[in-house]
Amino acid sequence: MAERPKPRAEGAPVGRRAMLGMLGAGAAGLAAAPYLQRGWEGFLAKASEADPTGLTGLLPDPGGFRYYSVVGSVPHKDATNYALRVGGLVERPRTYTLDQLRAMPQTRVVHDVVCTDGWRVEKTPFDGVRLADLLDDAGVRSPGAAIRFTCFDGAYSESLTLEQARRSDVLVALNMQDKPITHAHGGPVRLYVAPMYFYKSAKWLSGISVTDKVVPGYWEERGYAVDGWLDDAERYSDAA
Repeated sequence: MAERPKPRAEGAPVGRRAMLGMLGAGAAGLAAAPYLQRGWEGFLAKASEADPTGLTGLLPDPGGFRYYSVVGSVPHKDATNYALRVGGLVERPRTYTLDQLRAMPQTRVVHDVVCTDGWRVEKTPFDGVRLADLLDDAGVRSPGAAIRFTCFDGAYSESLTLEQARRSDVLVALNMQDKPITHAHGGPVRLYVAPMYFYKSAKWLSGISVTDKVVPGYWEERGYAVDGWLDDAERYSDAA
């Protein structure tokens, strides 16, 4: 009697070499992911600099952030040419280099970054100098009641009341996510106002001026709220 054929297993078996190949490809993908993300972030940053429409800010980014500037091109600053000027209604106008800011006591704030466009990056660490410390160093004089921030892009501005500016979670930020703030993220120095929407955290910060009243910033002049509080923000209990 002829030998009956053995039943075949469902589907083709995966050979050891193929399995090892798939595992190797997966491991390589994981190893390459940070480099690919940085490459994509770099592409978005460069594209945004040449895109006055802001449409590149709609492109997805694995890191969660979006890149946007209100001007077509922003000069690059570093330790050799950066300066932050503090003036207006102060007793002692100051100018700080990047190295001087880094030598000052640093404060760490970890909070969600939330944009009015709907995106959020949770638990983002920022490190920098408390804005209150710079104001104390300059000595606010009467009738100082608010702060106006200007930026070296030549166009952007923001504002806070003096009470808001003295909160312990408002920084002149130098680091973000444990790295120096890149140009694309508003570096080398940007404002970080943790309890407010991210448009209040002015990028490419170059000027801090004490004023006698709130001067609406770039987006406030275009309809945004002057007080950009997050919905869950504690508005009164965190003064420095």
